[in-house]
Amino acid sequence: MEEQPSRVCPNQSKGCIGEGTTNPKIITESTAKELDNVFEDKEKDLAEKVEATLFIAGRFLTLQELIMLTDVNPIMLKEILRQLEKKYSIGVLRLVNRNNSWKMDVTEKYYYLINKLATGSAEFTKAEQETLAIIAYKQPVKQSIIIKIRGNKSYDHIKKFRQLNLVIAKRVGHTLDLSLSEEFYKYFNVTQPTKETKETIEINEHTERNG
Repeated sequence: MEEQPSRVCPNQSKGCIGEGTTNPKIITESTAKELDNVFEDKEKDLAEKVEATLFIAGRFLTLQELIMLTDVNPIMLKEILRQLEKKYSIGVLRLVNRNNSWKMDVTEKYYYLINKLATGSAEFTKAEQETLAIIAYKQPVKQSIIIKIRGNKSYDHIKKFRQLNLVIAKRVGHTLDLSLSEEFYKYFNVTQPTKETKETIEINEHTERNG
């Protein structure tokens, strides 16, 4: 039997498939874009998984621990950590790297808030102290933002703060607007910031972001 010559694809760049395929498929530009979107979504999900793990842990995690907890490969994990470190280079939170162990923490500039909370009452856990410190820094702030930063555990924290009248919550759409109450300042013996102080903080943050 005479051997049939193989079909040569005239344009390999268009994804043409040669002889023997029942339904030749061509990878179109739209298909390529869809694949890119799938990969981007996958990378975003993995990054959020790593970020959430660091928030929830509340302690330093080694690269090996992060790999075990997130199932992210080492090369991608290092890139995600690099991006998170850049993301949290400004603002109230920092991604701290100590001897290749990583932890989410409030910036040193606001450690005094945690110290005041810690000395003010032993009834608050470290996680609760950090959640309240972020509310104090960002107020007024939507509850949904706090949940995004601190995770679902902060629902219980906020509920506790409201029960103690430390935080005021006002309904705004589908979420709550959180701010500190006068009771907060009395409870922790903290001076309530003036309008001028808040404006100074905002100016300094704007300067930091824009170099």
